[in-house]
Amino acid sequence: MSKQSVTVEKICLLAGKIMLASGAETYRVEDTMDRIAQSYGVENPQSYATLTGLHFSLDYTESSYFLRITKRATDLHKIDDVNQLSREIVAYQLPLETAYHKLKTLEKNVPTFSLSFQVLAATLVSGCFSLMFGGTWADFLPACLAGSIGYSTMILFDKMIEIRFLAEFIGSSFIGLTAAICFLLGFGGSLEMIIIGAVMPLVPGLPITNAIRDLMAGHLVSGVSKGIESLLTAVAIGAGIAMVYGFFPV
Repeated sequence: MSKQSVTVEKICLLAGKIMLASGAETYRVEDTMDRIAQSYGVENPQSYATLTGLHFSLDYTESSYFLRITKRATDLHKIDDVNQLSREIVAYQLPLETAYHKLKTLEKNVPTFSLSFQVLAATLVSGCFSLMFGGTWADFLPACLAGSIGYSTMILFDKMIEIRFLAEFIGSSFIGLTAAICFLLGFGGSLEMIIIGAVMPLVPGLPITNAIRDLMAGHLVSGVSKGIESLLTAVAIGAGIAMVYGFFPV
């Protein structure tokens, strides 16, 4: 990477892209981009983040740069890494090439936990939530099984069709189907407790939290967008369970 090709705009947009694609709040993304730019001598950086894109310019009347965000996930570890790197840039005035190289390395990093570990965590979480919401130990194993199958199915279809809402609908359908079969075979004391525990790994907890935080910070467009996205996810989960109830009235 030559010195001429690394600019402040590239570094700021790359940092914002990593954070936004990892599930960060838009006000946090803008603040990080502004702080990085100011550390390199930019007096009036102009950054604007939405759920699907980033705008950045070095001043009010300078050229504006746009970066599209097409894929989003939840990776709090990457968000923390970018925050830590931004603090290093501000504190130690890292050269542009060094900062850009570190950001590219962060962007290419694989998720902290493997897919098998995520499925295992979803399995245990499903059973524990079933108990927490009032279920019995008889509901624990069926909830674990339903949660494991539903989460794995959601991940599989998300990679195949790349439509998150449809993948969540299919995943919740498998949860309902597995829970209904277990209940009809005599495993589990409460079908409702099994389903409630199993769907919890699919519930959009972080997007809902980020939507509220963005609204409180005055980012109305991003806050409302994330709120609607969370609502659509909840509808997809509920529709999948309702469809199973329609075919298996238990």
